[in-house]
Amino acid sequence: MRKFYSMIKRNIRAIDGKKLEGDGIQGVTMKLLLGQNDGAPTFAMRHFSLASSGCTPLHHHDWEHEVLVLSGNGEIECDGEVSPISSGDSIYVRANDLHQFRNTGTEPLEFICIVPVESACGEPVPGS
Repeated sequence: MRKFYSMIKRNIRAIDGKKLEGDGIQGVTMKLLLGQNDGAPTFAMRHFSLASSGCTPLHHHDWEHEVLVLSGNGEIECDGEVSPISSGDSIYVRANDLHQFRNTGTEPLEFICIVPVESACGEPVPGS
């Protein structure tokens, strides 16, 4: 049985990252900072690190997400539009928009990504 807390505080450096693998994924590590297993009823918070020349797959899904770029330089492609991104940028990606994050710099591109814990059809969101 899971124990739910009124507040959870974790240090990002204390969480192990999971190297993501699959078609179109290159040099991506994800840390689940907070999610369903913590009793979060609505959102999951994830940290992504993309190595130099790394990228997420060009993909879409039926949930939105919000992103805050912490460090590095890169670009996001969203529905065919490519925009540069860097530390301090906040990004909203609508549900079903085709999108991809790419590191164009020499240092890791790191960002926080917030997603719902459930998709529109009630299935768990991967990595939440």
